[in-house]
Amino acid sequence: MSSFVTEVLASSGKLEKEDLASRISKISRKVEDTKEEVCDMINKKYSEFHPNFEASEDLMQQVNAVSKEMEALKNCIETEVQQNINVAVSEYTKLKQQLEKNTIIIKMLEHLKEFHSAMEEFNKALQEKKYVDAANHLERARRSVACLKDWKSSQPSLVSALSSELTVQRENLIYHLGEEWKRLVIWKLPSSKDPVNQKSFLKDELVLSDAPSKDDESKPSALLCSVLQALAIQGDLHHKIKLFSQVLMKNMLKPLVMYSSLSVRISEQQGTGTILALQSCESHEEQSTPSQVYRKLLLVLKTLHSHLLDVSIGDKKLSNILGELIWEEMSQCIIHECLVYSIPTNSSQLEQYITVIKETEEFEKALKHMEYLQRDSTDLLKYARDVNCHFASKKCRDVIVAARKLMTSKMHNTVKICPDSKVRFPKLPAPGSEAKVKQEAVEELVLENSQQLCASSLRLPACRISECVQQLMELAHNTLCEAVSSSPQCALQLFFTVRNIFQLFCDVVPTYHKESLKLPQLAAIQHNNCMYLAHHLLTLGHHVRAHLPQTLGEGVATFVDMVPGFRKLGAQCFLAQLNIQRADLLERLSTAHNFCNLDDEHNYTAASKAVRQVNHQLRQLGTVWQDVLPVSIYCKAMGNLLNTAVSEIINKIMMLEDISSEDGEHLHTLCQSIIEEGPLVFIPLAEDSKNKKYQEEVPLHVKKWSTFKELVIVLRANLQEIVDRWADGKGPLALEFSSLEVKSLIRALFQNTERRAAALTRIK
Repeated sequence: MSSFVTEVLASSGKLEKEDLASRISKISRKVEDTKEEVCDMINKKYSEFHPNFEASEDLMQQVNAVSKEMEALKNCIETEVQQNINVAVSEYTKLKQQLEKNTIIIKMLEHLKEFHSAMEEFNKALQEKKYVDAANHLERARRSVACLKDWKSSQPSLVSALSSELTVQRENLIYHLGEEWKRLVIWKLPSSKDPVNQKSFLKDELVLSDAPSKDDESKPSALLCSVLQALAIQGDLHHKIKLFSQVLMKNMLKPLVMYSSLSVRISEQQGTGTILALQSCESHEEQSTPSQVYRKLLLVLKTLHSHLLDVSIGDKKLSNILGELIWEEMSQCIIHECLVYSIPTNSSQLEQYITVIKETEEFEKALKHMEYLQRDSTDLLKYARDVNCHFASKKCRDVIVAARKLMTSKMHNTVKICPDSKVRFPKLPAPGSEAKVKQEAVEELVLENSQQLCASSLRLPACRISECVQQLMELAHNTLCEAVSSSPQCALQLFFTVRNIFQLFCDVVPTYHKESLKLPQLAAIQHNNCMYLAHHLLTLGHHVRAHLPQTLGEGVATFVDMVPGFRKLGAQCFLAQLNIQRADLLERLSTAHNFCNLDDEHNYTAASKAVRQVNHQLRQLGTVWQDVLPVSIYCKAMGNLLNTAVSEIINKIMMLEDISSEDGEHLHTLCQSIIEEGPLVFIPLAEDSKNKKYQEEVPLHVKKWSTFKELVIVLRANLQEIVDRWADGKGPLALEFSSLEVKSLIRALFQNTERRAAALTRIK
């Protein structure tokens, strides 16, 4: 065993890796053998009871020897062998690092070789106009430079030089591809300084050249594919197609949609290529029909597809790339410049619109066939199919626009409204069974109540209204009739549009005609307009309720709630005008110097002028209002103003403390002129036999008229006549004045005498 250990630790203390492994293997075998012998002995001793002491002693000595040999080997491994292993690992690590460094250098040299080879082949392919090969070689060179940049050990100056060369050669390739593109796709456009109009588009031309180049006898289609694929490899194709799509939309596709008089002409010229040019054509329509627009657009897109875009780039056709760029803008242009104007304005024309829907479907089908489109559902087709919704929206918009135009037109163009004049509904279809039962019940109720009402009940009195308001009511009626014959959704929109018309009237008219409504005539017309609309709003919903959708027919379809608002609006406008006129009358009477000292010529002149101005103002208002307002309203208005003037004169006279005989005569003269001319404001209504009572019974409308007449009598009466008209508090004078007022008049008119004292005594 000692010789074995000596052999293991032989030489200069150094162990080779192979020696160590083989010796460890031998020891392992010896251990196994010893293990088997020990196990065998133990088994014989304790299991088979076979005594063999001597053999046991030899075996124990053998085990001890192997243990010592293992311990010595372990110490050797932990000291000298372990140190030698660490040295070996360090040496192996250095060798590995050197190998890796050499490997990196070799790879860098390979990439440099690849870059140089790619650039050489690129230049050769570019000279031969093999653009796809040139683009691929340039892409190889780019990848080589990218790999060199990833290694920190690369020389920065070398990488920078290679990057610069790569950029220069890429720009060189892009330039050559751009020149080829310009030769194959040529735009001829008007100058940017020219005004943009329909005529300027007639100068637009697109030339798709199919002639081979001078240095290349290959087919144009092959050259075109080569150029497009090379652009795609370099990542510049999308930019080129985007610029092309923008020019195409602006100078060809949009003008064809917007102008009905423009069409496209396709021509072939030998040596030049295919020419697409816009030309003028005769058209009497302001807007192109959808079929015309689709036909013109398809002619352009089919030509582009067959001469330019029928090229596969990767997994996409070039037509698909262009379609993605232009479709949204083109479809919106078709919608807003064509389909909007094709929406029917009448519900009877909706069935004819199916043709437009089919044409739109065929248009999109053709675009999908050429791979411009890939989607199944588009905004264009959705818009065309939602015709009912668009019809309602367009109808509502047109109705609101027409209504606003009527509201802002001149109010003074009037028409005469008679009690028998009506806004008649067109004949409506027969209502459903339930609605019919309800309608018959309502008609029976109306018929039953009509036996208790006079013929003039619920009739608008004769007056004048603005012609535009009559047209506004007709517009509302026609819109409701349109709602009756429309789809439920459309009917809802149209019904509430009619409500919006009347709400708009309340907001627009008072604001827009604010200054005009300060004039007496227009204020009266506005009053009549509001009462006219309120009158018709009472029954407007009843006429169509049975024909509207159930949600509206169950009580919502009414305009009755708007009636108080219109009545209030008309009343406020006219009352404001009455207040203005009342203020004017009072201002004129304020210049009469309180009707005192009329024996002075200056004072009498001022008072006389004030009274004349009052009479003149009333006559002028009578002339303005006589044929505008209803008779009852006219009489109340004129009576109210006349009463204001009379009341003011009465108050001023009653305030006088001393009235001389001359003053009394002057006052009597002035008041008598009012008594004579005041009732004349009712005379213009003489053509109506019923109006005679208004002229004769002025006190019905002028509350202070009898009081004023009594005052005029008192101004020229003597004491006895005054006492007689008092008649112990039972005469006509006592009905108009109190005892204190009569006494005050007597004191002012007569001097202090016994007769005056006696008369005052009798006034109780």
